[in-house]
Amino acid sequence: MEGAVRERTAQDSAPSTSFAGPPPHAGEDFQVRGRLTSNAPLAPLVWFKSGGTAEWLFEPADVDDLCDFLRALDPAVPVMALGLGSNLIVRDGGVPGVVVRLGKAFAKVVADGLDLTCGGGASGIRVSSTARDAGIAGVEFLRSIPGTVGGFVRMNGGAYGREVKDILVEADVVLRSGERRVLALGDLGYTYRHSELPDGAVVVSATFRGEAGEPAAIQAEMDRIAAAREASQPLRSKTGGSTFKNPPGEKAWALVDAAGCRGLRRGDAQVSEKHTNFLLNVGQATSAEIEGLGEDVRERVKATSGVTLEWEIQRVGVK
Repeated sequence: MEGAVRERTAQDSAPSTSFAGPPPHAGEDFQVRGRLTSNAPLAPLVWFKSGGTAEWLFEPADVDDLCDFLRALDPAVPVMALGLGSNLIVRDGGVPGVVVRLGKAFAKVVADGLDLTCGGGASGIRVSSTARDAGIAGVEFLRSIPGTVGGFVRMNGGAYGREVKDILVEADVVLRSGERRVLALGDLGYTYRHSELPDGAVVVSATFRGEAGEPAAIQAEMDRIAAAREASQPLRSKTGGSTFKNPPGEKAWALVDAAGCRGLRRGDAQVSEKHTNFLLNVGQATSAEIEGLGEDVRERVKATSGVTLEWEIQRVGVK
């Protein structure tokens, strides 16, 4: 197993954590075909550009490689999937266990009639662009979500009046046990920004179904969405996207603004002045500062409006 782990050099070394040493597999001669890296820095892989390391980062060569790896992995070891890292705070103490990141082998999108078969690592831009070229309407909203199909499926991602549950036919997932299973829409128990996808499961592909449309009209809708995002969101900042879920009948940004939090700071973490439901890393903010600022905002909103905001951004790892 040791031979499957890339040796780290002085150039890519990172501050060490207290995580244990040898790869947690049964069998000394187990080999992966993808890349398995110990103490892998996660800050470069997430939009906030902050946080600690992954005890192990696994980038599988293909689905079979992922299945074999998880099947051989000690069942006690936690597993977390990582997409583009846009809706995520990785805490400064790092992430124990294994972080699975899907690469180019999982980024293909194929159109067939009104269906799109999308790899778990495919971006929303790739999905919506493929749909446009094939004359498939109804998935334009994915253009506006900075993530991958795996994250969309797990979080019931949505924007501009639509969400994944409106277009999903089925998801192909690899369970924590290494078993591959196809889950239909009804199996996922979707609610607002939430699914019942099992812990440790990795979405390797999903099938979306749209409706017939004209490529020019689809492009026009994508352009409208892109312009709206550009006008209202801090797209060129180190951020994590929408921080809090919209409470029923309310807009999170309006509650944050009413609580006087626009521009509020904690160290180098700041509430965006352009869109108050976005937190920013305006310098060298730690994840503790970013998460702490979020809690400051929640306390102020609770005090002024009586509403308890729920985090939409995932927070993972050790504080």
